[in-house]
Amino acid sequence: MTRFEEIDHTADRAFRVTGRDMAALLENAALAMQALDRDEARTTGERSETREIDIEGFDRESLLVNWLNEILYLGHVHRRVCEKFHIDELRNHKLRARVVTRECDQSFTHIKAVTFHNLRIREIPEGLAAEVVVDV
Repeated sequence: MTRFEEIDHTADRAFRVTGRDMAALLENAALAMQALDRDEARTTGERSETREIDIEGFDRESLLVNWLNEILYLGHVHRRVCEKFHIDELRNHKLRARVVTRECDQSFTHIKAVTFHNLRIREIPEGLAAEVVVDV
């Protein structure tokens, strides 16, 4: 099963993501979003830092969007490149995760926000899948 792939979108950028369960889908979506702009990031060589993140949503889709937007926030505001993601706890549309980050020399992402455009998490034989559109 492919964890993620970029797909064509007329105005913005989009990717399809899969995971065996919701935790894997969230981790793979974060990796996919980071991969869209990875070439732009230049880390400063500073040691990595682990941050704990708590996110809530009112359903699976809003949890996914809030999670990805929090990762964007780390890049835009704190100039941190996220390198590893681990979902520690996930229930009732709430998650607690650890994110390993490294400082970068500039705001590296061209992604402005993650959207709800046509977003629906669906079940597939291998687990879950979603198509995510990001505003650039």
